[in-house]
Amino acid sequence: MLYELVNFSDQISALNVFRYITFRTGGAIFTALLFVMMFGPATIDLLRVRQGKGQPIREDGPQSHHMKRGTPTMGGLMILAGVTVSTLLWGQLSNGYIWVVLGVALSYGAIGFYDDFLKVTKRSSAGFASKTRFALEVFIAAVAGYLLMRLGPRDLSTVMTLPFFKDAVIDLGPFFILLAILVISGAGNAVNLTDGLDGLAIVPVMIAAATFGVIAYLSGNAKFAGYLQIHHVPGTGELAVICGALIGAGLGFLWFNAPPAMIFMGDTGALALGGTLGTIAVAIKHEIVLAVVGGLFVLETLSVIIQVVSFRLTGKRVFKMAPLHHHFEQKGWKESTVVIRFWIIAVILALIGLSTLKLR
Repeated sequence: MLYELVNFSDQISALNVFRYITFRTGGAIFTALLFVMMFGPATIDLLRVRQGKGQPIREDGPQSHHMKRGTPTMGGLMILAGVTVSTLLWGQLSNGYIWVVLGVALSYGAIGFYDDFLKVTKRSSAGFASKTRFALEVFIAAVAGYLLMRLGPRDLSTVMTLPFFKDAVIDLGPFFILLAILVISGAGNAVNLTDGLDGLAIVPVMIAAATFGVIAYLSGNAKFAGYLQIHHVPGTGELAVICGALIGAGLGFLWFNAPPAMIFMGDTGALALGGTLGTIAVAIKHEIVLAVVGGLFVLETLSVIIQVVSFRLTGKRVFKMAPLHHHFEQKGWKESTVVIRFWIIAVILALIGLSTLKLR
């Protein structure tokens, strides 16, 4: 919206500043942060009244979690509202990538919202029917993948690039949509599995958003992309604005989600944020890098898969409890210790992911 002010830059030269993605990304960060901080308390009060007993707590979970009964969920509504308002205000709305990413974020958020709604109203940790939910996630991801194919440059529209190799690509043809489904829905559910402790998921999401904001900006700039020998995807630089909005909204949410949490993100936020990161990764052709930068989410997901497969095949559990963060809690780590150490891992993985830009 504010980008349109550049049309008046001939009369007021100062308005040229709105041409710069970096300036608008900074504006998106502060706008989303301010929005969530302003409306957060009222949202929390409303959700607390509406939800009564708050998010159901797993009976088989760590005993310390039972102290969190009564904490409202659906905090993702705050994040999504902040991201949407900030993006619409600072983004170049004629850019198709903006709408695809926002569409996935809001669609996945709606799925998560319904899941949270069922959990709260039924007073059960089991929400949306898994098959129906998964089918909806796959459909949305497939549509997003198709649209990204149409938006992308012809020589890159259906390829998967490989990090550390400047020219290596794999042309997937129509199977590119399957890649999009895997990355987008996989990222959504991976973040959802990670969201189990106060502040655990939101900080790694912000770290990943900052990383992909940088990569999106560089990929969308022909000069920087040429210098770094990464693939130039015109138009994707604008996704840095969404990444900035996500960082700002995440910071605002963390203010209320810091231990002891006043509100939980819920599937409303976790599924949406993961899907957003996955869509951005597909758009800028850095799908594999997402697995590195979001390695913490991958580890959490693998721990669940390993636990389920092992128990079904042998009747034994590999971990004391899955996802992985609960395993360390059961081993005696304090919640704050698990959270901070996982944040450190997320930072290290982000640095490794950024190194792929130059090591080619």
